[in-house]
Amino acid sequence: MKAMINSFRFLSCLAALLALLSGGVTGAHAERFYLDITAQDVRKVMVAVPWFSGDAAQGKQMAELLAKALEFHGFIQVVDPARHGGGSEADWRSLGVDYVIIGRYETAASGMLVEGRLLDVAEDEVRFGRRFRGTIQQQDGMVLRLCDAIIEEFTGEPGISRSRLAYVSDVTGRKEAYVADALGLGHRQITRHKHLVVSPRFLPDGIHLSYSSYHTGNQNLYLTDLRQDKETRAISRRKGMNLAPAWSPDGRSMIMTLSKDGSPDLYLMDPQGNIKERLTSNAGINVSPSFSPDGGTIAFVSDRSGTPQVYLMNMATRQTRRLTFEGRENTEPAWSPKGDLIAFTGRKDGTYQIFTINPNDPSSQRQITTGWGDCESPTWSPDGRQIAFSRRGGNRQQIWAMMKDGRELRLLYNLKGNQSYPQWTGPME
Repeated sequence: MKAMINSFRFLSCLAALLALLSGGVTGAHAERFYLDITAQDVRKVMVAVPWFSGDAAQGKQMAELLAKALEFHGFIQVVDPARHGGGSEADWRSLGVDYVIIGRYETAASGMLVEGRLLDVAEDEVRFGRRFRGTIQQQDGMVLRLCDAIIEEFTGEPGISRSRLAYVSDVTGRKEAYVADALGLGHRQITRHKHLVVSPRFLPDGIHLSYSSYHTGNQNLYLTDLRQDKETRAISRRKGMNLAPAWSPDGRSMIMTLSKDGSPDLYLMDPQGNIKERLTSNAGINVSPSFSPDGGTIAFVSDRSGTPQVYLMNMATRQTRRLTFEGRENTEPAWSPKGDLIAFTGRKDGTYQIFTINPNDPSSQRQITTGWGDCESPTWSPDGRQIAFSRRGGNRQQIWAMMKDGRELRLLYNLKGNQSYPQWTGPME
């Protein structure tokens, strides 16, 4: 990696044999190496993705999907195939390529095999290999699994190309809940209430989705099994607000806002919707709970100080402290999966923008979106490196994404209608 030394710091690990999903790939280097992609001044990794060997059209399609998935992670730039003609033989050094991914596939009556190898150009050796078997219908899924394995080899953590987002869209004329893969390859309508749906939330198992709907006239909370594509049951139908639960990391409890006694307050509840404990009893609002990754603390919004601000509550002691002090309106906290940051929506200069803050340092508040339109409802990628959010510009509201420091801002889905309330989760295995 002579060409990369000035740009990346390598973290050495114990040598370990590559764990292949199905069989070995010979020639793969046994020592793992991880890139430090957190620094802002590092250049992107230059990767070439030649067409997969096999049928030319199908091999090109697979390579293009892999390239799209790799670049989605923000630290990889795929070399334009026009520079090497899509072939696996080229002068990679002169093209400035750091790595080449050599892919191939085989089809048979019994199914399909997809294989990929990672060639380190500077060292002229294979550093990694993976092989996947499945049905022909699982082709794209196997390519994305290869991508996520390559990202893990680079960073030590699995990639997120198979992750999913839930969101609300009004494309049918009514606001309904949808689920899509992060790359936008498929969008699926989940609810068909023909009434307002808000705040879809994945459960930790990734199989169930909760949401609030007004289709009976009251704002009730519902749970849907995504494997069945139908409403499973109502969790809470108490009079008034039944809104936006935060599910504990172990899935054994949730915290949601109820207004059955007047003011909106937070309640600790079991997954069946039974109240275990009332957590707040302040005048005013107490909404938008979000669990820390270890489940030990929640962030939430309260206007007990006079304006909406983000507070933290220790779940063991129930002690509460204010976290945000800058700005008159700070809402919608979302705790990073890594636990180091909380993203939230704040109002500044007449528009809503996305901010981050260290939960241990109220002075660390940082604005990460700027410019036109209102930016709201931040949600973290499963690896904690990216944030998706809704952005309103003109008469459109769409879902955008960026790295957690604001870099690599891009439109995530270019769809008809308006999209809002995104929530990110991992793949459904």
